[in-house]
Amino acid sequence: MYYNSIIETIGNTPLVKLNRVTKGIKGTILGKVEYFNPGNSVKDRIALRMIEDAEKAGKLKPGGTIIEGTSGNTGMGLALAAVAKGYKCIFTMADKQSKEKMDILRAVGAEIVVCPTNVEPEDPRSYYSVARRLNQEIPNSFYPNQYDNLSNTAAHYEATGPEIWQQTEGKITHYVSTVGTGGTMCGTAKYLKEQNPDIVTVGIDTYGSVFKKYKETGVFDRNEIYPYLTEGFGEDILPKNVDFDLIDHFIKVTDKDGAIMTRRLSREEGLFVGWSCGSAVFGALEYARQHLKEGDLMVVVLPDHGTRYLAKIYNDSWMKDHGFLESRDFATARDIIHTKNGSDRLLTIDRHTRVGEAVRQLTKEGISQIPVTDGDNIVGSLVDSKLLSHLIENPEVKEQAVGEVMDKPFKFVALDSTLDTLSSLIDKDNKALLVRDEHNGVHIITQADLLLAMTT
Repeated sequence: MYYNSIIETIGNTPLVKLNRVTKGIKGTILGKVEYFNPGNSVKDRIALRMIEDAEKAGKLKPGGTIIEGTSGNTGMGLALAAVAKGYKCIFTMADKQSKEKMDILRAVGAEIVVCPTNVEPEDPRSYYSVARRLNQEIPNSFYPNQYDNLSNTAAHYEATGPEIWQQTEGKITHYVSTVGTGGTMCGTAKYLKEQNPDIVTVGIDTYGSVFKKYKETGVFDRNEIYPYLTEGFGEDILPKNVDFDLIDHFIKVTDKDGAIMTRRLSREEGLFVGWSCGSAVFGALEYARQHLKEGDLMVVVLPDHGTRYLAKIYNDSWMKDHGFLESRDFATARDIIHTKNGSDRLLTIDRHTRVGEAVRQLTKEGISQIPVTDGDNIVGSLVDSKLLSHLIENPEVKEQAVGEVMDKPFKFVALDSTLDTLSSLIDKDNKALLVRDEHNGVHIITQADLLLAMTT
């Protein structure tokens, strides 16, 4: 048996069990290893589908030029299809993308136009705008626009989803993917949820991207947008391929956490994968530690290959220059709680306690915040500064029950959350964090704990 061209080898990538990085987690976690595609990424799937759909629609004719804005992987898939079908390629890329990605695309005959990263999408210099302009200027050219081209979603609905369903014999309970253009996440999720509506879908976002807040609030907040280093997912736009109704939860992952997990996958699992793969697995583990049960089966898409990042996350000097290989005594939430002199008693206050008594307890213990309980459940929180505001506004509040003035509960974080993750979660609206230890005991991490960890 042989294939007529390289594009016939796209798809049917394997599922591989993660063994070491999942230590202590209930259930089974499998990686869908997309670097087995000929272009070494999940984007081969959508590249071929977008080209074939464009051919059928008469938008791409013989001798034409394919013009696309890409972080590298979609470009590779388009370039391979172009070689097989006889098209030219011009790709616009943000200057944060790795040199390896650009070199690989040039190696398969593509022309690369490098554009600045830190500009608005509407800016004429952005890689989105430059791709659209070139499409208008160059005759017989086609602009696939992977962000809004629904062939992207269709490729995964018709292939990736069915593959995962068949490979797991329908036993999959959780599906996890990074979200960039949205096609991998939503096309696959749509198919899987049609087979079993109870399957939980978890989208992985990055700090500096708008997705998580938009999902949770319906607000497109430009204050969420800022530069980040991670490549291939997260966006400052809302692509048409992102169907938020198909994504049950979002988890944000820092550049550092994703990079370190990527290296762990190579060293501990033998999976030489790309940066977004580490981010996907880190986020998946964050979710799994809190929610996965015995018998659950989670599938995580691992989008690409490590060769794209040899000069970045697989380079010790680059990692150190960006603070990703810092040596700290208190690297994780686990380390912080283990330094509290063996004190594992979590101070709490019952929701029925009067506010005046709560203030006296805070003062007596010398603390600024405390979780509020109802029986064995943590149902809220009290912070001294907010209590003071309530009392100034209405002194009679001191006679009310704590439950009438409490704030929402402090967030729970995973035991192995790094300082970057912990510090990003503490802000004016969330003054402390909670973490469960190996024995299901609950501990609190405050701003003071983080300051001590960062300066010791």
